[in-house]
Amino acid sequence: MLSESAVILAEKIDLFTSVNSTPQLGHLSEIARGAFKFASAIQALAAFRSAPAEVECVSAGHPQQWNQSLPSLDTLAEEPVGKPGMPTLAVTNFNVVCATLGGFITLFGLVSYLFKEQFYLSEALISLLAGVTFSPHAANLIKPIDYALGSREALDDITLYFSRLVLGVQLVLAGVQLPSRYLLKEWKSLSLLLGPGMLGMWICSSLVIFALVPKLPFLHALAIAACITPTDPVLSNSIVKGKFADKNIPRPLQRIIIAESGANDGLGYPFLFFAMYLIQYNEAGGARKAMGLWFGETWGYTILLSVVYGVAVGWVAKELLHWAEENRYIDRESFLVFAVALALFIIGTCGMIGSDDVLACFIAGNVFTIDDWFRLETLDDSLQPTIDMLLNLSVFMWFGAVCPWPIFLNNNIIPIYRLIGLGILVLLFRRLPVVFAMHRYIHQIEEFRQAAFVGFFGPIGVSAIFYLYVSLEYVRRNLIVDGTVREDGERLIETMYIVVWFLTICSIVSVATLGSLIYSFLL
Repeated sequence: MLSESAVILAEKIDLFTSVNSTPQLGHLSEIARGAFKFASAIQALAAFRSAPAEVECVSAGHPQQWNQSLPSLDTLAEEPVGKPGMPTLAVTNFNVVCATLGGFITLFGLVSYLFKEQFYLSEALISLLAGVTFSPHAANLIKPIDYALGSREALDDITLYFSRLVLGVQLVLAGVQLPSRYLLKEWKSLSLLLGPGMLGMWICSSLVIFALVPKLPFLHALAIAACITPTDPVLSNSIVKGKFADKNIPRPLQRIIIAESGANDGLGYPFLFFAMYLIQYNEAGGARKAMGLWFGETWGYTILLSVVYGVAVGWVAKELLHWAEENRYIDRESFLVFAVALALFIIGTCGMIGSDDVLACFIAGNVFTIDDWFRLETLDDSLQPTIDMLLNLSVFMWFGAVCPWPIFLNNNIIPIYRLIGLGILVLLFRRLPVVFAMHRYIHQIEEFRQAAFVGFFGPIGVSAIFYLYVSLEYVRRNLIVDGTVREDGERLIETMYIVVWFLTICSIVSVATLGSLIYSFLL
């Protein structure tokens, strides 16, 4: 026992100091006895960790027997405590994600001007490639399935909500960017782009998908095409923003592209659920019920309610901000971030009532700045573009990590050569024919070259992924027989998953890599 050794050593020190009495040795005796008292105190404090043991305590040079539940220091010494001086690493998912995301944004920021203004490469493509690099397919630093606790459906929910968040913030900011009463002043051009324009894009995309995906029902092709019909506001901003765009793209053309991409994002629901309801109610007489739901729920509750809600929230927010500013109740930082907070509020409240939060955000942004006051007050401020950039980098990095890259090559739906052909044909025929047919009636598109530019740059991006996961959620909840998803529903899920993801990747790559060529040739 360590305590017995302590007693023997203490006795020897006492004997030695009594024979050789010097001040230095007396000090040694006192130090030794103090150390033994300290060891005994440690044993007493650790009583709860051992079985009953007999402990010898040295007090003033005399041993005393204690019957306590105390551990011996020998036992404690045998417990694994790690090597002294060696730090414990905490390589947790949170720490790794923060380090990876922060490191990427930092490094990209150092050369961002070079990539965007000299090479015309969008931040979306660079973030997407970074996501692939850090994903489980490569460096394995970003592990999406781990964050979802191994659940594929939970991972789908995360991607859906992340897309909603980015779209909501983007669309409020897009609405704020437009001049006073822009939607009212340019209603003719927007009506053409959002009415016949979206309808033509939907039909053209459906025909191409139906032709190239083997054994695909036409209703399934309509549902898949509905996901890629809206033009993406995130990628559209990369086209109409920047020094080159300001120099070469006329301001009216920039604004109509922003307005179209903002409005048609929320208008994807009617196209999607037209097909979804018909797929769900495919029995005899089901078409009448499907159309009743389409007009009542989709147009009435989802679209019209979101427009009314967006107008109301945008107007109230505008009046409250005016009142707070006039009475000097709001500071500059809160003023600048007000639009972003408004977006979060609409996403949450509109989501709770089950309406179209994406469209409501865009409408609210337009109404919020209907008098141009907030837009002009924040025109030279960089806070909103900074938040916008951080969200864009994060979401496309996430897309790169969660994209199902292996199934493009290995699936039972469509071979890779057909997928590549599908990507090329959709980019060529989804939008170009429609814009060419209508451009003479849209005064912002003055020339044939501009029509080609607008027709080519109708990107597929975050909105397509958003509608993809809305579709998957609907199929899993509603196309059910005996507690399981119907066979045609399972095939629709697999087909949508492959085709929409692949077309989104094609659009991101084409917009980024062909940007300089198209800019130079057309403008």
